[in-house]
Amino acid sequence: MKTRSLKVTAVLLAATMAAGSGIAALADTPTAGVTSYTASVLSTASLPTAGFASTVMQVAIDTEEEVQVASKANVSENKKEAVTTAQSEFANIAVSNVEDYVNIRSKADTDSEVVGKLYANSAATLVEEVAGGWYHITSGRCEGYIKSEYLIVGDEEAAKKISKRIAKVGVDSLRVRKKPSTDAKIVEYVDAEEELTVLDESKDGWVKVKVGEEKGYVSAEFVELHTYFKVAESKEEEKARLKKEAEAKKKAEEEARARRNSSSSNSSSSSSSSRSERSYDAPDGSDGSAVARYALQFVGNPYVYGGSSLTNGTDCSGFVMSVYAQFGVGLPHSSYSLRSCGYSVGSDLSDAKPGDILCFSGHVGIYIGGGDMVHASTSRTGIIVSSVNEGSLITIRRIF
Repeated sequence: MKTRSLKVTAVLLAATMAAGSGIAALADTPTAGVTSYTASVLSTASLPTAGFASTVMQVAIDTEEEVQVASKANVSENKKEAVTTAQSEFANIAVSNVEDYVNIRSKADTDSEVVGKLYANSAATLVEEVAGGWYHITSGRCEGYIKSEYLIVGDEEAAKKISKRIAKVGVDSLRVRKKPSTDAKIVEYVDAEEELTVLDESKDGWVKVKVGEEKGYVSAEFVELHTYFKVAESKEEEKARLKKEAEAKKKAEEEARARRNSSSSNSSSSSSSSRSERSYDAPDGSDGSAVARYALQFVGNPYVYGGSSLTNGTDCSGFVMSVYAQFGVGLPHSSYSLRSCGYSVGSDLSDAKPGDILCFSGHVGIYIGGGDMVHASTSRTGIIVSSVNEGSLITIRRIF
């Protein structure tokens, strides 16, 4: 409809220019609608005819071409804008430029109230730059101001470096396959709510992920993808976390003390595996090192998805759960839920101690020191000792 209206207008203008005084005679023509008036102009005998038809047609054609060119230009601009938007996913991400943390303040003033902390390798969303060398940011549940010297802004590579692409599982027992095909071998099963590290998204309908020591493909239909950044911690969140950690530590110490003082010696000094003549010692202490020593006895035993038997077969979270059960500590049979147990000591392996629970993307293990961990790895390897891949480490949880 727009093109037709422009054509009519062009015809009127061309007629006016070509007809001169001939059109002037039509000045009193009734204006009952553009259509009827245009029809009158084109049918009047007083208009000069020599070359007029071709002039009108050329104007109409030129006008249509201009409309098409303008339309193509708009489409092109829209495409450019869409591409720019797609390429700017990290454009407003500000990366912390600190070794430990920087305070987030309520105002752009070092004397204003501290509302939270942005830790190393964490990110914030930039709201605006403020006079005096400050940035207005939001991060997690915090909104406030940080001195510009403590943030890296406009560096997409720096933002990508601290980000993690995560696939959150939406169904129970999601199959992880060797190749992106429903006919491919199943290498692992993953529970609902587990968050897996994404390695590749180039295969249509499939996502390549890492699950413990395994790499494989899951159907994109059953996972939710998102980019993850570590964010700031508000004052209220920090207070609640420290309280929870203190309570968890106290409870763990009390449980260990009760076990140590217990006169019951029923907890078998040794147990026999139904699959072999191996014997196992009972825990010989109540600290993290004792947990690590106890767990190491089961190296070589099988991995069984959904299992929790240290001798006949267990999966990664069942292994951690069953080891700690021998120390009087009840833990969930879920690698995702284990991320909330005990108290956090960060994600730097240099802060880990023997007995700590190491949490990865869809996997957990027990730290034994020296950069190694013991864990129920895969159905192919069973319970093994291997070096810790720090790049995949999400958090370290301490029970004792």
